[in-house]
Amino acid sequence: MEHWTSDQSPPRPPPCNPPLYTFGRPWPEFNDGLSYTDLIKCSTSAPTLIDFYASNYNNSAPIEGWLHRIRNGQIAVDGKVVKDPDFILREGSKVIYHRLPWKEPSAPYLLDVLYEDDDIVVINKPSGLQVLPGGLFQQRTVLTQLQWREWRVKTLSPPSAKRKASQAHPVPVHRLGRGTSGLLLCAKTKVAKVRLASYFAEKTANAASERIESEFCNTRQISKFYRALVTGIIDDDEVMITQPIGLVKYHGVSQGLYVASSTGKSAMSKVHVLERDLQRNQTLVQVEIQSGRPHQIRIHLAYIGHPLLGDPLYCDGGVPKIYTTDSSNGSFAEDGGYEKPVQPVPGDCGYHLHAHWLVLCHPTSNERITMVAPLPSLLQTQAERSLET
Repeated sequence: MEHWTSDQSPPRPPPCNPPLYTFGRPWPEFNDGLSYTDLIKCSTSAPTLIDFYASNYNNSAPIEGWLHRIRNGQIAVDGKVVKDPDFILREGSKVIYHRLPWKEPSAPYLLDVLYEDDDIVVINKPSGLQVLPGGLFQQRTVLTQLQWREWRVKTLSPPSAKRKASQAHPVPVHRLGRGTSGLLLCAKTKVAKVRLASYFAEKTANAASERIESEFCNTRQISKFYRALVTGIIDDDEVMITQPIGLVKYHGVSQGLYVASSTGKSAMSKVHVLERDLQRNQTLVQVEIQSGRPHQIRIHLAYIGHPLLGDPLYCDGGVPKIYTTDSSNGSFAEDGGYEKPVQPVPGDCGYHLHAHWLVLCHPTSNERITMVAPLPSLLQTQAERSLET
């Protein structure tokens, strides 16, 4: 962490973009379930059905849970349901596990579109909505709503329109945490997707060599600015955080949990204090990120002793409040999987973080555009709130 003073005030956005329109379909009560396919490769002796799943997918369910799934008729071998856990699998056999439909936790579904052209669409993601499928949320995601909507590409030339329509591919090109609201950039064409992905990759790769005194958004192809409300009073007006971020084992997160780690990958966050509330002992900040590590802002602000207000997971030092790698005791949920962890996980909401504005070099026209999402009232300064009254 480095502190410095600057003669310049933090970068300020133009007025926010009013929504062009709102779209979204209500979620069905149950999702469609999932199917997972494997081809058996026998390196030594042929495994039994239970041995295969218990050894290869123990992060999905304990052995008792896999026995439950097999006996429940949820696994097929070469097109036939097999309920015998000791069934011997052969080299080249195709096994499919059918996860039954389930009722996903409540999530918003309406999305405001703040900007759209033939190549990109920018939405204002509400807090509580996951961007991509994962965990309990396989259907109730931004990606699903993008796929459910019929997108039309308008161009002046019919042949061009036909070509571009065939490339229509509305997908998010970066992630926001489920509890994070604000700007989400999505690509409508494959060309835009590739170019925008390269912007983010280059941005992260340059994090280790970026100099503090450089102007963040003058030469980059994309710059992102967030609003956050943190606990405690940050004394310095500006703070640069360069703490690396890495993975550790964490029960309930199969791929591991991102934390502040000296052996992790480089990460950089530039924090500007906007307002200090001494009475409530909290600070309103603007954060500009150079890299894009998962949960970077939450981890970095916690690392310097100022976790986001209401963050259920990260505490001082950029580590989880409850840390355990203990495995399950063998009990399992109704579908055979592990019971939901008691300790907090990254998808839990409650913190106050908003992707407020971004400056972007358009992926096809190279025009520099700025997009701004309306701020939640809790993340507004007193001056901003007074302008709305």
